[in-house]
Amino acid sequence: MCALYGGIEAGGTKFVCAVGTNPEDLGNVKRIPTTTPAETLGQVINFFREQKGLSAVGIATFGPVDLNHNSPTYGYITTTPKPGWAFADLAGVVGRALNVPVGFDTDVNGAGLGENQWGAAQGLDNFIYLTIGTGIGGGGMVNGKLMHGMVHPEMGHIRLPHDKKADPYHGHCPFHGDCFEGLASGPALQERWGQLAETLPDNHPGWALEAHYLSLAVNDFVCTLSPQKVILGGGVMEQPQLFPMIRQNVQKLLNGYVQSQEILKDIDSYIVPPKLGKRAGILGAIALAIQAHKGV
Repeated sequence: MCALYGGIEAGGTKFVCAVGTNPEDLGNVKRIPTTTPAETLGQVINFFREQKGLSAVGIATFGPVDLNHNSPTYGYITTTPKPGWAFADLAGVVGRALNVPVGFDTDVNGAGLGENQWGAAQGLDNFIYLTIGTGIGGGGMVNGKLMHGMVHPEMGHIRLPHDKKADPYHGHCPFHGDCFEGLASGPALQERWGQLAETLPDNHPGWALEAHYLSLAVNDFVCTLSPQKVILGGGVMEQPQLFPMIRQNVQKLLNGYVQSQEILKDIDSYIVPPKLGKRAGILGAIALAIQAHKGV
């Protein structure tokens, strides 16, 4: 009998649950509103109890989270501003209820792992995945391992040059004001321009400003992490006009300093959207389950 894996993409507005082994057999997809931990996880557990022969479950979640296996709060969401979810136990609650191994990581590391297994990062062992939406997060791999450290990457909270004469917007982040997330997330776009980002015309000056901030961040990550590929996902990146502007800006910012074929001639294949599209997160959770089952 083939192993069956469960995936949980835990988001601030909904939890997406599914079972399968790869993109071709992903099935039984269920979306559960994110309310309280007890109510939401109760529905998640009930869903997976109905799936027969489950071998492991993977959780790719919003954060911050505790990824230290030696910590008493391993598998917890930690200091999230999401009401009611600070220091909520996810991995432990799910693992005990279903009696299966649980893979646990950030939503962006999960999406990156999915892209590594089946998408735009196949065959690579150094890449980054950025998601630009309600918030901004980053993850990926270094030397074939998902990015972990003291905690986990918080790429959305790096500081960027902010010309307050050109852009007087104060920033949306409740912790840092005008950090990367504070300047370039979906809520920042909405607050700055007074309307939902997706309603801005393609030629609105807001998109050039957005591409400017995204390019500054990508430039910094290229110089610090030297990724083999940069994958940009999330709702904001569904605006196709952003990619050409970002690619051109990154080349200008690097100014020939990074002498690589990827930057100089193959930039269209270097800064790319996720090949798995909106399924990157849930498929990443399935990939985390596969790793947990194998004891990776």
